[in-house]
Amino acid sequence: MYISVAKCINLEVVKISENKLFDLVKEKLAKLPYGASLEEIKKGLGFHIELRTLQRRLKKLTEEGEIYTSGGSRATKYHLAFETNLVRESELEKLILSKKEGIYISPAGQKIMDAVSKPIRERTRVGYNRDFLESYRPNKDQFLTKDDLIKLTALGKTNTPNQPAGTHAKEILNRLLIDLSWNSSRLEGNTYSLLDTKRLVEFGESADEKSVEESQMIINHKDAIEFLVQLGDEIEFNSYVILNLHALLSDNLLQNQYSIGRLRSIPVGIHESTYTPLAIPQLISDQFDLILKKTREIKNPFEQAFFILVHLPYLQPFDDVNKRTSRLAANIPFVKNNLSPLSFVEMPSDLYIKGILGIYELNQVDLLKDVFIWGYERSAVRYAAIRQTVGEPDPFRTKYRNEIRDLITDIISNNLSPKKGSQKIKSRSMDFPVDERSRFVEYVEAELIAIHEGSFARFRVTPSEFRVWKDHWSR
Repeated sequence: MYISVAKCINLEVVKISENKLFDLVKEKLAKLPYGASLEEIKKGLGFHIELRTLQRRLKKLTEEGEIYTSGGSRATKYHLAFETNLVRESELEKLILSKKEGIYISPAGQKIMDAVSKPIRERTRVGYNRDFLESYRPNKDQFLTKDDLIKLTALGKTNTPNQPAGTHAKEILNRLLIDLSWNSSRLEGNTYSLLDTKRLVEFGESADEKSVEESQMIINHKDAIEFLVQLGDEIEFNSYVILNLHALLSDNLLQNQYSIGRLRSIPVGIHESTYTPLAIPQLISDQFDLILKKTREIKNPFEQAFFILVHLPYLQPFDDVNKRTSRLAANIPFVKNNLSPLSFVEMPSDLYIKGILGIYELNQVDLLKDVFIWGYERSAVRYAAIRQTVGEPDPFRTKYRNEIRDLITDIISNNLSPKKGSQKIKSRSMDFPVDERSRFVEYVEAELIAIHEGSFARFRVTPSEFRVWKDHWSR
């Protein structure tokens, strides 16, 4: 299809193909990460085109997912889809919150936290609201703002954007298996330490004092993560992937083994919540299919990830293991697009749970969004090729720099095994304030896992001491 336009200089009428116009529009939007109005796009094209004609073409691009809109009525702005949601390094620093201590909670998120922190008798009893899902229009409605997407895209970039699906995940698989298995299990109350998880994932050695259920939960996560990474180009939001993901995560953990990988056919309740999920099997099936359909239609991988984190737990399509399934499913777009994964590193379980309660009881996403964005930032800084301008010294690590260094030096110089090293770390953490103990343990364990021949000098041990310890530690 060709469109008649006029050059701005002499109003000579020429014909331009629709594809060429689309390319020019996208080229213009690529230079405007915060979007442009209809008039701004028209002015930037370099030739005269009727506003109605341009508006129709922009509508077509929107329907095809190439661009999306924000605002409304006369304030409508057009934005290019995910691929060019990039940001200059000089602008990125303004968007990064990791330099601050703790999670930033928005005013809207704080209101949700206050509401769900009230005694349960003071909170309104609610059921499943179908309109919460059904009213959402992929690529027109968004939970994440333009600034959110710019920041997340900049954080998520890796060195393998144009490689086959799963390339980046495979490159960091050994570390991802440990981090994501541990953190997702930790959010369920699992008491395995990071070092215990490493031994179980790498060598199949269960911690002596832990329950069989806790060990099974970790192993199930490992199997489920490997399943996602191995799917390659076949990874997608469809029933095959999500049902099998649930089956792997719930294996040997549900009373009724028949229910693994199957949609729920019985009523369930939510502990410490006033929310009651759907109980009719056909409705559960219909809503499950609609969740997957809308998730597939969403063009932006970060919006996809957050959408599934919101709606899969809200529906509760399975007898149990719903939140775990949603956390791993949220990594599907990251694996598929070779973005940094979301491993929920350092994510406080209380804030995560309150964010989920905000979805259950209020259908409000702001608190969970605050936690999601902060959590992705922490994960991305760990895995991705983030610019050096992003990072600043971590306040907690700076505060306990000497204590962390001295403890690691002690573990290496005395050639402690992972088991004895873990005991030493836990014992040392008792000297710290109660609310800082678990974080101290995680920092030390993460440092021990990451230390290598090019970084051990920080801990004032000799090369021979390090080699002996590393050989012992890795057995």
